Amino acid sequence: MAKGSFDATDLIAPMMLRIPLGLIFMAHGSQKLLGLFGGLGLTGTFKLFEVKMGIPPIFTLLAIIAEFGGGFGVLTGFLTRLSAAGISAVMLVAIYKIHWANGFFLNINCVTGRGHGVEYNIALLGIALYLMVAGGGKWCLDRLVFRS
Repeated sequence: MAKGSFDATDLIAPMMLRIPLGLIFMAHGSQKLLGLFGGLGLTGTFKLFEVKMGIPPIFTLLAIIAEFGGGFGVLTGFLTRLSAAGISAVMLVAIYKIHWANGFFLNINCVTGRGHGVEYNIALLGIALYLMVAGGGKWCLDRLVFRS
């Protein structure tokens, strides 16, 4: 396609990745930060991460910021690359600390005592890595704020 020509895929494809990824991470971040959707809230999340997973409080705080703030950033396309980098880091830690031991596949039958594998996390990581490299696309706040 010639330079300067219109391509609908370029116009909406990044947005079609940003919206679900942003919603997913804002929801999970709001569980940890605000206790919404059955979450533990800030205090409960700090306790769980430190006691059960051995994650120091500063890294728990960074994960919460990456999930909630990064989810908002990706959803709106504001600081998209930075937001996607934070989400990527959270997914890498989740894969390593939690899901790797459970293999590849999700626990689709929700068998008690068995966690989910890495497949969902890899999909989210892939989306976040794409946005980290490509940016938020034409319909994002980054374009308005930074005029790039």
